[in-house]
Amino acid sequence: MSLAVGWCQDEDRERAEQLAQRLALSLVAQPDLDQAEPWAQILYVCDGRLSLCVTGRKRPGPIRADFVTGAVAHRRQFGGGTGQLIAKACGIRKGIRPRVLDATAGLGRDAFVLATLGCRVQMIERSPVVHALLENGLEEAHACGELDEILAGMELLHGDASELLATLAPVPDVIYLDPMYPHTDKKAQVKKEMVAFRTLVGEDADDASLLQAALAVEPCRVVVKRPRKAPAIDGPAPNHQVIGKSSRYDIYTFRALPNG
Repeated sequence: MSLAVGWCQDEDRERAEQLAQRLALSLVAQPDLDQAEPWAQILYVCDGRLSLCVTGRKRPGPIRADFVTGAVAHRRQFGGGTGQLIAKACGIRKGIRPRVLDATAGLGRDAFVLATLGCRVQMIERSPVVHALLENGLEEAHACGELDEILAGMELLHGDASELLATLAPVPDVIYLDPMYPHTDKKAQVKKEMVAFRTLVGEDADDASLLQAALAVEPCRVVVKRPRKAPAIDGPAPNHQVIGKSSRYDIYTFRALPNG
């Protein structure tokens, strides 16, 4: 896959140059996104905002880490609070707000939901491009001035979770994993944006070793998000599950979650 950094206005140029240097990517001035060659994807800086754009005339919409508007904002306001499946899987209930490590942060949506519910959340993202998108999303969220209390409970780390897990202190109460799963249901409609995201990050072929690393830390529980009908990750069987319409959460428990 060919990827470059692009910018659309003069005031975006310096930031784009810094990003291209940091990620060791080519820099493209004011790229024509309708043109698919030579770049399949552009990490695009425009009006200070960072997005991942697929090129070509039938391209999907831009991919961003957005905590202020859209689906994430709607979920924060109307998502069902502690009644959400992810909250139940992570053990959130009256008097219990666990410290969570999201070891596969992606665009940070699940981590943000947990933070809105009062959890302190660390996020680990190993893709430098996705990490850059997350950084930008958090910067914009801070700038809006309405999410400071939520954002104060979020911390972003860059690296391979399999290596970082054993170095974190104190040990989190919950380790949350949502590895990229290959899409196999031909009848299901997959958003074009998700297809583009999969193209960038690939599948998480090391999900079994990541689960093993998470279990080795022995938090109160490890929670793994899976498609509803997908097999469990290779390794020990989960102790129990929380099952929804399209996804489920496999839960591996070591001890009770602390109060507070």
